[in-house]
Amino acid sequence: MYLKTSNFVARGAVPMIIAFGALIPHSAEAARIKDLVEIRGVRSNILTGIGLVTGLPGTGDTRRTIVTNQAISSMLLRMGITIDPRQMDVTNVAVVMITAELPPFAAVGERIDITVSALGDARSLAGGTLVASQLKGPDGKVYAMAQGKVTAGGFGVSNNQLNLRRNTPTTARIPDGGWVEQPVPSSFVTDNAVVLLLKEPDFTTSKRIVDAINAAMQGELARAINPSQVQVQIPAASQEAPVSFVSQLEAIDVTADGRARVVISEATGTVVVGGNVTLSAAAVAHGNLNIAVISQLGVSQPPPLSSAGQTVVVPNIGVTVKEDESEVIAVPQTTTVDEMVRALNALGASPRDLMSIFQALKKAGALNADLVVM
Repeated sequence: MYLKTSNFVARGAVPMIIAFGALIPHSAEAARIKDLVEIRGVRSNILTGIGLVTGLPGTGDTRRTIVTNQAISSMLLRMGITIDPRQMDVTNVAVVMITAELPPFAAVGERIDITVSALGDARSLAGGTLVASQLKGPDGKVYAMAQGKVTAGGFGVSNNQLNLRRNTPTTARIPDGGWVEQPVPSSFVTDNAVVLLLKEPDFTTSKRIVDAINAAMQGELARAINPSQVQVQIPAASQEAPVSFVSQLEAIDVTADGRARVVISEATGTVVVGGNVTLSAAAVAHGNLNIAVISQLGVSQPPPLSSAGQTVVVPNIGVTVKEDESEVIAVPQTTTVDEMVRALNALGASPRDLMSIFQALKKAGALNADLVVM
């Protein structure tokens, strides 16, 4: 859960948005092992291919994309039609890169989603249809076929004077546009054991997982190989039903531990502070220097009835420098996120200021957390 506090403006600073963890000191709720780990051997596989999207309303590749004409010529040749690629000028066809994710244990005939992206200079893939294409794995074998009507998430309109584009019309999807032709061999059991891969490797979390499994299974079945891997031996009574055994493992609750982190996004003005972040005693000074250059135009003209001189415009330029009073605020050693956020809010810091403040606190050894700037 995140709590956002906005509408905080200090001495001309931009609004600051701070998102911080639940304001409870060091309280962590238990999570299922299923949410903390992956099972080794249970993974998706990446498939890629090259294909043609046809039926585009003049928004396809131009003659500058030579590969498109070659691909069309090769496709027609397989259908018994011979044509010289150099004699083709087709703008309703685009050559695309096809990508898909083959889920683990996918069966033959199962449908998967397809993503197509223009390889040439096509302006939009909206309204096109992907011609049947092969999807191969890293080993070069064909694992799926793709075909269907593409759905683009944007549009593009242009002429000599106007170019209007919304989102990315050169990337499109085909829901359920792929068919699995052969499965990828996979197994999650090796020597009657399964290996749990921690999503966030941590010594404490891996030990807690081991202790929780051994307590729930009433036996020494689990052991930590390293901070990211826990091996669990399948008891003899469950070796014929490993799926049921893994299901029981996934339901066990564990209180995960992790490194304290502060994440700052300057682009969005968001600061995310982990619930276990603390500050050591420190003093922070914060001030702003404002420089204003003011230009006013004045008119200089000769006196009335003067026989000489002329009227001229004279600029009057003034420079003012104002430095806001610096404040030195003592930040006590805190144990809660709430106290830390209140201390930083008291400085009137903008997101850009927070980056400098947090970095300075880190250098001073007062920030007990990892600082991540996005």
